[in-house]
Amino acid sequence: MNQQKHLLGRFLEFSIPTTDIIQSLGFYKLLGFQELEISDVWSHKYAVVSDGDLNIGLHDGKLERLALTFVHQDLARQARSMSDHGFDFQYLNVGEDVFNELGFLDRDENMITMVEARTFALADEDTDNSLCGRWFEISLSVKDAMRAAQFWAPLAPELLRLREEPTTHMRFNAGEMSLGLSESIALNGPSLCFRCEDKDSVWTAIAQHGFTFKEFPGFEGAFMALQAPEGTMLYLFKEDFLGELYEVTETDKDEEASEEE
Repeated sequence: MNQQKHLLGRFLEFSIPTTDIIQSLGFYKLLGFQELEISDVWSHKYAVVSDGDLNIGLHDGKLERLALTFVHQDLARQARSMSDHGFDFQYLNVGEDVFNELGFLDRDENMITMVEARTFALADEDTDNSLCGRWFEISLSVKDAMRAAQFWAPLAPELLRLREEPTTHMRFNAGEMSLGLSESIALNGPSLCFRCEDKDSVWTAIAQHGFTFKEFPGFEGAFMALQAPEGTMLYLFKEDFLGELYEVTETDKDEEASEEE
């Protein structure tokens, strides 16, 4: 899908408020995230780290809550269209002489923000996974996944996965970002999920740096949760809790046909 035809545009960063950006930045860098070069758009203290797939924006002095941030080049026009379709903005700053941005809440008061341009440079192609492993989802805590999906479906029309038991969990493609809607009572807010295959390195980092952690935190079978200094939760799993997708190829179809014969 052309990103400009997507209502949200393209996912930019997982935006995190912090009162001590140096401490938060240090935490993510110790985990192996790479700090990226930022632009001078924001007047507040700002830093970005990345593992090549996920970009985390640290904001000292601007955000009141965690947010999912998307970039849309024609934001002023998109804001008018969204307003016509009933979106209620928490803030809306658009015009020729300002950096266009807006913010709104979903039905569970998760914040979504949109900006008109990137605020940092792309990560190098050879940027590797952090010690947490490969990121696979941002999970939002929702009271009723089906009700939450009614809000998100127009914003992220591609449903990637659906699980109904033991609790409903839905995964959408939100501007090329895997977004999970979770009814789990163990989830307290927007959180990051990683498939980690090197537990030993994680334990070594915990021993060396004194990270706050909890074994078997009760969320979808995670074997560990790391808590960042500003409170963000990073859940580590042996594998994707929704299972691995298996794509049927033409070769697979031919083999199945041969077996039937």
